[in-house]
Amino acid sequence: MSHTPLAITVLAAALALAGCGHPMQRGEHHTGKGYGAMSPETAPPAQAKVTASMPTLSSGYKKVEAPAGARLYFVNLRNGMTVGSPVKVVFGLSGMGVAPAGIEKVGTGHHHLLVNVSEWDANAPLPANEQFRHFGAGQTETSLELKPGQHTLQLVLGDQNHIPHHPVVMSERITITVK
Repeated sequence: MSHTPLAITVLAAALALAGCGHPMQRGEHHTGKGYGAMSPETAPPAQAKVTASMPTLSSGYKKVEAPAGARLYFVNLRNGMTVGSPVKVVFGLSGMGVAPAGIEKVGTGHHHLLVNVSEWDANAPLPANEQFRHFGAGQTETSLELKPGQHTLQLVLGDQNHIPHHPVVMSERITITVK
C-alpha cells in the first residue's frame, strides 16, 4: 500500500487520538465538557454571514477545490470557554495539509484566524488586519492578546492567494470569554 505525505499526516493524527477518549476519536462534536471553565449551557454563537462559494470567480480565477471531508477545527478551545490572555490557539486540520501562502500544492492551504468577524466574502482574498489574521508561513498555532470580554473566533483555510477553497474549509465560529 502506497502512503502519501497527506495520508501519513492523517494517520499520525488518528493514532495520536487513538485510545485517549478524545471526542474526535469517537466521531463526536466537541461539546466543551471537560476542556476548561465553561458557562453552564453556552448556546452556540450566531454563525458569520458568508457569501456562497463559487467555483470560478467573475475574474476567471478558478478556486482551488477542497477534498471532500476536509475539516478545520480548534484543537484546544471550545465554545463557551473562559480563558486568560494571551490566548493560545491551536489549529486542527484533517483531510488536507498545510503549505505556505504563495505555494500552489494540491490538497493544501494555510490558516486564517477571524477574530470578532461577523461577515466575510468566500470569493475574495481574505484581508490582512487585526480581525483577519494570516498564517501564511504555514503556522498551526498562535498566541493572541485579547482584551477581557467575549470574543468570537473562526478558522478559514485559504489557498496560495488567501482565497478560501471551494467548498470553503472553515471551523465553526466559537465564542470565548477572556478574563
